[in-house]
Amino acid sequence: MLLGLNGATTMKADLETDIRIAAGAGYQYLEIWAAKLRDFLEDRSLGDLRDLLARHDLRPLSINALENITFQSPQRYRELQAECALLCEQASSLGCRFLVVVPSPLPPGGASRDEIKCESIEKLQSYLAIAKRHGVGLAFEFLGEPNCSVPDLALCYEIIEQINDPDLGLVLDTFHFYAGGSQLEDLRKVDPDKLFVVHMNDAEDLPKASLRDEHRLLPGQGVIPLQEILAGVKAIGYSGVYSIELFRPEYWEWDPAHLAREARHSMVMLLQEI
Repeated sequence: MLLGLNGATTMKADLETDIRIAAGAGYQYLEIWAAKLRDFLEDRSLGDLRDLLARHDLRPLSINALENITFQSPQRYRELQAECALLCEQASSLGCRFLVVVPSPLPPGGASRDEIKCESIEKLQSYLAIAKRHGVGLAFEFLGEPNCSVPDLALCYEIIEQINDPDLGLVLDTFHFYAGGSQLEDLRKVDPDKLFVVHMNDAEDLPKASLRDEHRLLPGQGVIPLQEILAGVKAIGYSGVYSIELFRPEYWEWDPAHLAREARHSMVMLLQEI
């Protein structure tokens, strides 16, 4: 199995620490948190980072993330295009396969499903054109929050299918899958080539509408039916990376090496059972 550590899991650790602990815990991949990358590059280079990853035999999978990419003002849209170009240039230099991109909340007054689809398709195509210039793909991540414009797998995949580009895929995050009410039957329709990464995590026993990132738990410690979801992922033929992504402030206070080991163990135990 291919396992990755997402930098959000160890938010207070710096990028060099993420690399060291991921390698030490036995992960093959790292999802680089964009803010940590910016901090690293304040006094070091992309070449330094490539050397550091190589010394630890760790492969960079993605940069996380270009956020709130839809329903923006013209000025903010131009800023996001520039940010996309920079992140994709960095991803290309590092050998990252893709940049994670995230939809915005609904605009004031709301939007219809067709309006959301049109806006998402238009903006994704524009960012995809930028990414292609750098040989990088985009991974679109739906967010299972009540006010997110793309809250579930069905709508996310519909958008991706309509664009129909091999450099555009999706992120399936088990927390967002559960919180947003995504269905296993929708997962069965997904082309595994369009599934770029699976984010693993669990959740506290709260009403779905009240779940937020800070309610995430280590896999197997919450109420998400992870075995069913992961079995569905396996059934469609997915053979990519399973990456742990936790935003729980409590975990950020742990020793990051201990957290990385515990997270990997929890993923392995679940994945061995499906």
